[in-house]
Amino acid sequence: MAAKPRARAGRQNKARVCGTPQGGVISPLLANLFLHYVFDVWMSRHHRGVPFERYADDAVCHCKTEADAKVLLDQLHARFASCGLTLHPQKTRVVYCKDTRRTADYPEVRYDFLGFSFHARTAQDRNGNLFAGFQPAVGRKAMKRMSYEIRQLKINRRTQANLPELAKLLNQKVRGWVAYFGGLYRQTLQRFLVRIDLQLGAWARNKYKHLRGHRRQSWEWLKRWRQREPLLFAHWEFVYGPGRG
Repeated sequence: MAAKPRARAGRQNKARVCGTPQGGVISPLLANLFLHYVFDVWMSRHHRGVPFERYADDAVCHCKTEADAKVLLDQLHARFASCGLTLHPQKTRVVYCKDTRRTADYPEVRYDFLGFSFHARTAQDRNGNLFAGFQPAVGRKAMKRMSYEIRQLKINRRTQANLPELAKLLNQKVRGWVAYFGGLYRQTLQRFLVRIDLQLGAWARNKYKHLRGHRRQSWEWLKRWRQREPLLFAHWEFVYGPGRG
């Protein structure tokens, strides 16, 4: 039986007068081209001394003073309004990059960009002295998303699988996370990836009778595997490293 596409065809033939198709493959390209002229070109003409980064509809502008930031923000509101756009009321804000050198008190001292969270973090200089540096690391939203992906795999219930099979299941995802987030303030991602070993420990206790109810013994069992096969799981070398596991 053939369906009658008359109503659907009528909707498809309706002329579009604004916007881009929802979910259309051309929509991201058109939006990026539009923002290039609305924002990128405008910034290069009117604020040449303000470095900025933009990816899709997220952008960060680096101003030297609070006064400069507020002037730019007012002008951006006007610029976007003139182009039929509005800035996100919660995400668009002035952030103070507080660290060891910048010690004033402001309510906004952190921001997220492209999955990274930027704020003051403890760092060490070449002489071993600690200081607070304004540095990026994997953000809370990204970790929440990664944690969800790990939970969805239900590792602790896959008792029919062995460790190499679990490694094959996990490694592609984890390699991507390490490649993207692992180069900047790696300690945050290292602490997060230990959660995988918690899942593997629970898996071992469910799979092997002699480990059931013995959390510490399951960790020792997993540690012996790390020492024998340090490259089996993609996160083991990154988290523990040579001589650390």
